[in-house]
Amino acid sequence: MALLCLFPSAMAQTMLPADTLQEVVVTGTGTQHLLKDVPVQTEVISRQQLEQYGARSIEEILGGLTASFAFNEDDMGSQLQMNGLGNSYVLILVDGKRLHGDNGGQNDLGLIDPARIERIEIVKGAASALYGSDAIAGVINIITRKPAEGYFVENETRGGSYADLRQHNAVGVTIGKVQSLTHFHYRHSDGWQNTATEDPTQIGGRVITDSQNKTVNRNQLWQVSERLSWRPMEGMEAYADGMLYHKRIYRPNGKYAVADVHGYDLSYDDAAASAGWSWALRSGHRLSADVTWNRHGYFYDYTSEKGWLVESDHPSKPYIYFDGDRVLQADQRRTMVQLKGIFELPHENRLSVGYDFRYDWLKAPLRIDSSRATDWTQAIYAQDEWNPLRWLNVTAGLRMDHNQQFGLHLTPKLSAMASLGDVKLRASWAQGFKSPTPKEQHYRYVRDMGGIRLYLGNTDLKPQTSNYVSLNVEYTISKVSVSVTGYYNKVDQMINLVTIPASQAPGALILQYDPAFVRQYQNLEDAYTAGVDVNVKWNITREIAVGGSYSFLQAHGSVYDEETEQLRDIIIDGTAYHKGNLFATWRHLFKKGYRLGIGLYGRASSTRFYENYGNGKAFHIWRLSTTHDIECRAITSHGLTLRAEAGVDNIFNYVDRTPHLRHLGTTTPGTTVYAALVIRFHRGTKVKDTSKHSTLKKTYNNEED
Repeated sequence: MALLCLFPSAMAQTMLPADTLQEVVVTGTGTQHLLKDVPVQTEVISRQQLEQYGARSIEEILGGLTASFAFNEDDMGSQLQMNGLGNSYVLILVDGKRLHGDNGGQNDLGLIDPARIERIEIVKGAASALYGSDAIAGVINIITRKPAEGYFVENETRGGSYADLRQHNAVGVTIGKVQSLTHFHYRHSDGWQNTATEDPTQIGGRVITDSQNKTVNRNQLWQVSERLSWRPMEGMEAYADGMLYHKRIYRPNGKYAVADVHGYDLSYDDAAASAGWSWALRSGHRLSADVTWNRHGYFYDYTSEKGWLVESDHPSKPYIYFDGDRVLQADQRRTMVQLKGIFELPHENRLSVGYDFRYDWLKAPLRIDSSRATDWTQAIYAQDEWNPLRWLNVTAGLRMDHNQQFGLHLTPKLSAMASLGDVKLRASWAQGFKSPTPKEQHYRYVRDMGGIRLYLGNTDLKPQTSNYVSLNVEYTISKVSVSVTGYYNKVDQMINLVTIPASQAPGALILQYDPAFVRQYQNLEDAYTAGVDVNVKWNITREIAVGGSYSFLQAHGSVYDEETEQLRDIIIDGTAYHKGNLFATWRHLFKKGYRLGIGLYGRASSTRFYENYGNGKAFHIWRLSTTHDIECRAITSHGLTLRAEAGVDNIFNYVDRTPHLRHLGTTTPGTTVYAALVIRFHRGTKVKDTSKHSTLKKTYNNEED
């Protein structure tokens, strides 16, 4: 069959990718809009961009394709930042549902399989009126690919340097009105070591140049999920889905390795289940109801050959663990109920109303004072999108939260968009509200890495509120689009880890651990982030595109220093003044049914600032990726598509060799290579898209956006 691809076919014509501005987005307002008409500034990373870039993880995708993000990956998570605010201020959604998987305060982004992503929608700035807590900095919505009717089988295998292996499998079957979708995801990496030097300032002045500690430890994970849906009538769907996930991080043994002190690996066991119903009426009204349950378990798996004495909160009752023992560190569970209605009203009004309920439950026997901690919040909200004039949209929303500990709070939002020919002007003002989490209030964590570090919760924390304003100008003409956004986000009572004198910590803990330093969650006196984001894209020809993004950021806060009795200015940890991305892509369909794509990508950051343990170095890294698609009719007419990807990351072999226990600008190991093979087989008819605003019909194996 493949030999037939040697002959010309009707598909051997250069194809112009669909205009990204015609993409249908849903995150900014919770309703469907074409990207060019969305009232709230929204960035989209399309499927075509994802496939051309060839990233191995969501961290690589966001860090490589937009300048607003920064990461500092370690065993405890990705430590994501978005325009200066950390992970706890960024709401991450997968198909509109909250991602749950807290590793030391960081969501485990390994729960997201890059091979499943159709597109990523990014909304910056406070979106609490619509989405509630955790959306003070913005929202990232991961939209996954949905299968067409019929049946399909998909396999994607990716391998790279340092035994990096990614495996994705999917099977979908539609029988009548019932559809099943099963996914499997596996990932493995041997990890790497960028330096064998330890920081002598943190290990008593000793000079160590032959440490076994790695920059990134060996790790692996697997994930399996199932989704069943039933469409009893046009526009109506009921579904149920579930997921199981396991991740283990293997810590090294050997000279000066951390595991020689602690003797355990880190393991994470997650589970999720949800069910829901939606109904899109012919009148344009939409109703939906969802119930979601998530569980995130964090464990130490002990690996030592002998028993290890671990100090407990009760010196008279020490714990002794042996090789093979598994000890729970934290069990976090969340239950959510969401009800929503969207109504098309007269006089160009669209009204969204909803009710949310969230219950958080934390059990951490070794890390909180009580046996468990809980918290619940319920909220009602309403949002109206009004088009008083053909060229003007005004969107206003109001949310009322009722928190178990902190009572009632109102969160308003107001935005407007004016379409003036080739220019669009957007302005937004929104407030945010975020109550302290059970971990921030009750958690206690000890790290022994060249010296005891004690991290403390704080039951006296106050809720955080924010005021966000932004102004966006977007200019699109012919093949060029330019977007410039200025923003200011003032966060009152921001919760942050702050270094405090040991004398301020509970005396029993000081006697028990004798820490080298103590950090505690505290409310800052005030904090703000302000900056400018610029995005540029130029489709030079039907095959060649260039562009990039730039982010300038100021992120500061003030904290009261009890020793000096004065306010002390701090730069928010992990922020950099300047970040940028560049890209140039070329895609060509040859006459023999072979499409070649080539992409060159660069990303750079200035110095990243930290209060303790040194700043992260500035860097710039370049990446070359290629894609290879067979598009002749002899193959595609049988429902089969073939795709290969290959590339080189960090072409100029930059490595940050900062000693262990200090901050890195980037964890890259230097030049790496990768290759992937994708095989998709599909039989069936396309699913009809009845969306009022959609101009596209998509299938699971759709190659164009």
